[in-house]
Amino acid sequence: MPSQNRKLITVLVALPLAVTFILWAFAWPAARTGPHDLPIGVAGPAEATAPVTAALQARDGAFDVHSYPDAAAAITAIESRDIYGALVPGPDGAELLTASAAGASVAQLLEQVAAQGLPEGAALTVTDVVPAPASDPRGAVFGVSVLPMAMAGIALGALVTLLRLRGRYALAALAGTAAAVGTAGALIGHSWLGAMAGGWWTVAGALALLTLAGGATVAALAALLGPRGIGLGAVLLMMLGNPWSGATSAPEMLPAPVGTLGQLLPTGAGSTLLRGVSFFDGAGTAFPLAVLTCWAVAGLATVAVVHHRRPAPTRPAGGPPAGATAPAVAV
Repeated sequence: MPSQNRKLITVLVALPLAVTFILWAFAWPAARTGPHDLPIGVAGPAEATAPVTAALQARDGAFDVHSYPDAAAAITAIESRDIYGALVPGPDGAELLTASAAGASVAQLLEQVAAQGLPEGAALTVTDVVPAPASDPRGAVFGVSVLPMAMAGIALGALVTLLRLRGRYALAALAGTAAAVGTAGALIGHSWLGAMAGGWWTVAGALALLTLAGGATVAALAALLGPRGIGLGAVLLMMLGNPWSGATSAPEMLPAPVGTLGQLLPTGAGSTLLRGVSFFDGAGTAFPLAVLTCWAVAGLATVAVVHHRRPAPTRPAGGPPAGATAPAVAV
């Protein structure tokens, strides 16, 4: 088959397939957004909480209900990131404990569910246990802050590959650039916009680790697969990692198994780590920290090993670089 025909068929087939894949990865989770075993609590005496627990459990697996003896225990569970909120029934209504810093959309959902379950005329009091920053009450800035870190990781891995950095130079570029990106992200998101709280250096470290995990992954895939590895890394970090991260809501608001798989990718793990260090004093960060560390270490090790086994072309003494064509000599 002539070359032009093959190229035409490639364009006609590959682009529609790629667009279909992207639409599926982004649109399907968005269309199925809703609580899926979302952990929430019910606090108080068993005789008061039993009807509330039964009503929540009747919602077809929407909620994973935990019982607590009182509001203080429920608040501790929210601050530890064990649950997203809790209902505390009372004689004249109920109190809803939320954490808008864990996801403003989740807090709003719980408020709607609580209001619907109350008898007519009963009062609902809402207490935001861990509020989002006043400068970013809906978490919009926080949600979009994760995407640039994923993009930075892709660009970092691609640059290391295209510039043919090898050995210690590749490792230094990955680690040094990730640190610089994390610093810049903290200066903007924490110092300037106030969308992130917590310790400044902790936030910068979380952003840097997210960038390093992404960059090392892309560089490692490129070292193993060639330039195609950059595209595969972009799929993992952007096409799947971004819509499956739960950064703008919560992993439990995504359909199964997307919410779980997203937390195993650098973007989703980075979002959870950043939220934990920003608003919850590091609670719930052990797992995402381990995930990011595994991606980063595996990527750096792969880059070091593969580059060690494939040394860079050397220039022969007194001649052109290896593989170069000698210049023609006029006669």
